[in-house]
Amino acid sequence: MNTTNHAQDGAADEVADIVLDQFERLLAQHLSPQVLAACDGAVDDAAWPADLWRALNDSGLPLALVPEAADGIGLEARTAALLIRRCGQAALPLPLPETIAGAALWAAAGGGAPEGALTLVPAGSPVRITRRADGFVLDGRAAQVPWGGSVAALLVDAIDGAGVRHLVRITAPGTVRDTRHNLAGEPRDALDLTGCTAAIDEVRTAPDWAAEVGVGSVEAAGAWVRAQQLVGAMETCLASALDHARERQQFGRPLAKFQAIQHMLAEAAGHVAAATASADLAAACWGDARFVLATAIAKARCGEAAGHVAAICHQIHGAMGFTQEHPLHRATRRLWSWRDEFGSDALWQERIGRAVCAGGGTALWPMLVRLRAGAG
Repeated sequence: MNTTNHAQDGAADEVADIVLDQFERLLAQHLSPQVLAACDGAVDDAAWPADLWRALNDSGLPLALVPEAADGIGLEARTAALLIRRCGQAALPLPLPETIAGAALWAAAGGGAPEGALTLVPAGSPVRITRRADGFVLDGRAAQVPWGGSVAALLVDAIDGAGVRHLVRITAPGTVRDTRHNLAGEPRDALDLTGCTAAIDEVRTAPDWAAEVGVGSVEAAGAWVRAQQLVGAMETCLASALDHARERQQFGRPLAKFQAIQHMLAEAAGHVAAATASADLAAACWGDARFVLATAIAKARCGEAAGHVAAICHQIHGAMGFTQEHPLHRATRRLWSWRDEFGSDALWQERIGRAVCAGGGTALWPMLVRLRAGAG
């Protein structure tokens, strides 16, 4: 690496430190255990900590990944990924990660920097879109939409009569048919989009790099977000397990002195390291033709790691880790929830397999080389 690249990396690291420090200060001011407890499983306004969102929005962080030319902050994708991981570490009860990725995806499709909170609609039953003289009308329903009834707008992959996929921004989400929660107590709404209209400038073609056959851009962006969040939550679990093993005494010595515990911690650390590497690769491929494949690898590996890390860390904590008073559950419940959202690890593994088989055995190694080069 030459001197110029070293200087660029140093500047990027300095920016990342500034952004993360700002985020930490906002969390210290506005995100308390009481706020987390109040948002857990809450509905309507109680599920939305308005003061925290106002502070985050005023800081410009929702536009972290939007280029400066489009009135965003213009952070590098790896820095934005670190910010999203920190959201996962803190169990942030707001769709900041979805807004960061959604705003960047919309900007990449030629839209302007959106205002307010965004969410991403998971793939499910197809949402249809029909052209009209004054715009477009949608037909379909969306399930398991994160904070679907609270955000200012949502992004959805919609298909027209010719089978062409479009990226649609809906500024007035449809009526919430049913508000439920995932295992982590986060709102996951069912929306009726039938009859919702979208202006001409709210329907765009997704960037080529963000979608592939059978994978919509919103689904891929959502999986990218969840992979980064999973890494953050796993880091929280591992740190808690390490602290507990050092502090907890059994038979006159710390748990960390027992070889069995050391093996468990090493196994968990190995899963976290592998998941982090895959998420780093996906972050490096944001905006690149390798994005969907790198995201598939990251979501599959992080989802697989999440189950192992959660189980090991709960074993190390013992009964204490299952209590409501101990904060471990805030991380592990999110691991169990997020690993299945925007496609389970099994689904993304199947897609990886199909991509490999489509290219044939001789294309596998060149594909891996190109993928790794994209992270260089």
